[in-house]
Amino acid sequence: MIKTLQQTDVRLRELLEEEDYPGAINLCLACQKAVLTFRKYRCISELSTKLQDTIETIEESLDVALSRVCSHFDTSHYEKVQLGYHLLGKTQIAMDQLHMHFTTAIHNTAFTIVLGYVELCSVKAGTSFHKRQYQDLCKFVTTDSFTACLVDLCKAMWQIMHSYYRVVEWHEIRDDKEENDESIGKKDEDGLGLEANFNRRYVRQKLEHGLIRIWQDVQQKIKAYLLASDLSDFKYEEFIHVLDLVNRLIEVGEEFCGSKSDGLQESLRRQSVNYFRNYHRTSMEELRTFLENERWELWPVKPNFAVFQLVEFGFLRHSKEFRKWSIGSQARSPGHKSGEESGAEVFLQSGFFRKYYDGGNPFGFRNDDEDNDVSHNLTEDGERHEPYEDSDSNDSDVPEELKRDYVDERTGDDPSTRHSKTTRNLFPKSPRGNVPILTNTTLGVLKLFGKYMQMMNVLKPIAFDVLICMSQLFEYYMFAIFSFFATDLGDVGDAIASDKLRATLRRINDKLICHEADETRTNENAPDGADNAQQKDKVPKPNLSSVVNLSDRDGLFGLAERMVAAESLVFLAEQFKLLHSRLDALIPAPKRTSLHQFYSCTVVMAAELRQPVYAVVAARAIDYEQTLSLMANVKWDVGDIMSQHSPYVDILLREMQVFSMRLSEVSKRVPVPREAYGILWSHCIRLTNKTFVEGFAGARKCSNEGRALMQLDFQQFLLKLEKITDLRPIPDKDYVESYIKAFYLPENILEEWIVGHKDYSLKQMTSLVGCMTHINKKARQKLFSVIEEIDKSKK
Repeated sequence: MIKTLQQTDVRLRELLEEEDYPGAINLCLACQKAVLTFRKYRCISELSTKLQDTIETIEESLDVALSRVCSHFDTSHYEKVQLGYHLLGKTQIAMDQLHMHFTTAIHNTAFTIVLGYVELCSVKAGTSFHKRQYQDLCKFVTTDSFTACLVDLCKAMWQIMHSYYRVVEWHEIRDDKEENDESIGKKDEDGLGLEANFNRRYVRQKLEHGLIRIWQDVQQKIKAYLLASDLSDFKYEEFIHVLDLVNRLIEVGEEFCGSKSDGLQESLRRQSVNYFRNYHRTSMEELRTFLENERWELWPVKPNFAVFQLVEFGFLRHSKEFRKWSIGSQARSPGHKSGEESGAEVFLQSGFFRKYYDGGNPFGFRNDDEDNDVSHNLTEDGERHEPYEDSDSNDSDVPEELKRDYVDERTGDDPSTRHSKTTRNLFPKSPRGNVPILTNTTLGVLKLFGKYMQMMNVLKPIAFDVLICMSQLFEYYMFAIFSFFATDLGDVGDAIASDKLRATLRRINDKLICHEADETRTNENAPDGADNAQQKDKVPKPNLSSVVNLSDRDGLFGLAERMVAAESLVFLAEQFKLLHSRLDALIPAPKRTSLHQFYSCTVVMAAELRQPVYAVVAARAIDYEQTLSLMANVKWDVGDIMSQHSPYVDILLREMQVFSMRLSEVSKRVPVPREAYGILWSHCIRLTNKTFVEGFAGARKCSNEGRALMQLDFQQFLLKLEKITDLRPIPDKDYVESYIKAFYLPENILEEWIVGHKDYSLKQMTSLVGCMTHINKKARQKLFSVIEEIDKSKK
């Protein structure tokens, strides 16, 4: 027996090497029991002391084994360790030790990772960083290694949290099994049941509190690391990657213990506000540079192009906005959509800890989606090279207008394409609607939209501030197009603009555009003044590139460039509308009214900006002054009914034909949308009709036969005009006819007619009444008084 006890030491060492802790403890306890029986022998007494030392050695081995659980959880390993502590009667001590090890693991792991990067990138040889505090050590991480170090930190913290998650799960499963399989009442007879229940409650409570404690420790390490560096000089993609990593960690923390991670959120907000303020200023300056160097030439894309095909919007590929668009463009099959939804639902239901239960790491990849980026399919000069494909992409359904090489058409070297003389060929048609008209700058603004929305998506606290900046990009683009293409003919463009559009442009000018007077005022103000801060956010008014020619009559005064500019703004607004619901979901509920107001007051104005832009072309395309001069030479007091119209009508119609031909030439460079075609012709015809009335009002004397000649001239004009343009109905036709026919009105209803037609000028009304021979002098003076009163009321 004594020999057997002496040989036990060898077996105990073997069991410890095999990590069979329960076996070693059971053997040791059995030996201790035997020692008590033979303690009267001196040699056995010495063995008892040695066994006690062995027990302590086992406890130390158990503690080391317990610490390994923090970095890697293995069910079999942990079960041996827990059984060992149970046999020693130290279940509660084991739980206390476990939490201490987790806390130590978080600190030591974070410190070791940061120290490794600091030493790797340190420029000072021989510098020792081992004795520095963690917060101080983080300040030595270089910009180049910041993200890589953060990724490794997140991976390591995830591994520790995942191990703790598995520990909690193991105890929950064991508790359920014990409560179901064991008879607590039977244990109560010998008091073991009370002790088991007490231990279970203690462990459960300790584990629940440990979830919050461990997450707080992790959060503090990441927060200290984030705030130790200045991220303002980071490239956008790198900064978004940092935000994505931290937000993913916040999601892990919420799943881990239900925490909202206020401390980590605040550190993100502080870094992001500082970064985004500088980034937005740079973006606005870059946008100004792009606008000032833009040639306003068509940037070719496929008919179904939309923002969702840009890499910057890759994070929306599984959103309902993208699915809605893709169904509309028939780019995806219903089965594919269903698969995406079910996959997303499974992920949301399972969470990180279930998805990576058996291995892997949510921080082991970068969440980029670089498929279907339109910019990858275009060269710097805008030529197409195997554009993005969708399931229904087929050249057989693409009209000839879309197969043209726009570069060759701009140089006029396309012998295979002849422009039809019919105006119907001006309008591009495709299965998905009109060809998108956009420029290189438009594409750049859309990409900025995507980047800003990424920022909103990963950083909710400043989402509304980012949205304001995003709206400024749109407003600046809109203001630039108006100042470039609607103001080069004095007040013509401003006069045509609606009151709502003028108010919108005035607001943009006041809040966003920096003028010389503003710069002077800024220099005089204190640097920390609130007004000065607002001035810094303003951008100088852009200047049109000198290569853009707006004075060429043959090119309709830059109509191609004006059309590309105006229609690109409309396209930009349409893309903004596609994003409305997503933007609405990203910002706080109390701020959504501001978003809706922006859409109703600014975005919808994009289509209205066509009016002043195209009005400038219409005002210059036809020589209205020449027509007035020719009409002044016509005798309107003839005594015979004329069967031939006046010569000025043919000259005017010839100008209309030339305008139509020039418009056809422009359509070879840029597809003319039906809306643009209608607005252009509408402005031309309205200005022509006003010229008719102004010319008729120039007649000092007019007979009934002369009035009939006026009617004949206008009817001849309308007859020929309908063969030149497809626009129907002819606008403002009644404006001219009513003025001509008013000459025949009897005295008793003439005053009523004058009061009801305030759209005629003082000169036109005075001339009309002055030419009437069928009213007496007294009645004429009375009508003159009425006309003057109406004119005063207009002012």
